[in-house]
Amino acid sequence: MNEVLEVLKTGGTVMVITKVIILLGSVAAVLIGVERALFLRGFATKARELHEQIVRALLRGEATLALHESDRSHVPTAALYRAAFDRANKPERVADAVDRARREVIQALRAPLWVLGTLGAVMPFVGLFGTVVGILGSFRQIGMTGQSGFAVVAPAISEALITTAGGIAVAVEAVVLFNIFQARISKEAFDMTLRSDELTEVVVDHAAELTAALQGPRAVSTSAEAASAQARAPATGRA
Repeated sequence: MNEVLEVLKTGGTVMVITKVIILLGSVAAVLIGVERALFLRGFATKARELHEQIVRALLRGEATLALHESDRSHVPTAALYRAAFDRANKPERVADAVDRARREVIQALRAPLWVLGTLGAVMPFVGLFGTVVGILGSFRQIGMTGQSGFAVVAPAISEALITTAGGIAVAVEAVVLFNIFQARISKEAFDMTLRSDELTEVVVDHAAELTAALQGPRAVSTSAEAASAQARAPATGRA
């Protein structure tokens, strides 16, 4: 930690700011990488299990169970099933509804990756900027002292090159993570497309059952919520 602080302190104000930016970029890349890795680790398994549960329920004629599974699930792909069920009374619109929901889920999976892409593109230039500023400072020092030679400028140039090395390192880190997650999400998107096609077929085939089921559990739930709100109203007024 002390070595890192010493490196940050070397150079002028611009050099210090540049090094801090590079350090923050590295931390941001690591945090995003960890967050996406943890999120995607169980995503595929949960999405597959949810799909199998809902499709099996529909094929068995248990439309109410399928609705319940989609409503209580916290898996992002549950939005596909809810969109399909909400259009069950209009089978010709199921495919479009599922496709829109699928694209929204994929976009949400890729949302944080723009930061990694930006870091990969920008950080080498940030490092180069710090190096140029450092070299200019070394030449200015030569002009002020009147001394020249490699021994005079070498320390300043070596310090300036730290920012270039740091910027390239962060860019490599960000680009590698970006490509890893892009490949993983592309695979998930392909699997999601296959499941969406199967879901559309099953929902269209069982549209009548789903339409009837939609009038049951959700209507009962809405009535229960309204009754609960009415029961709380007098107590709130007395309070």
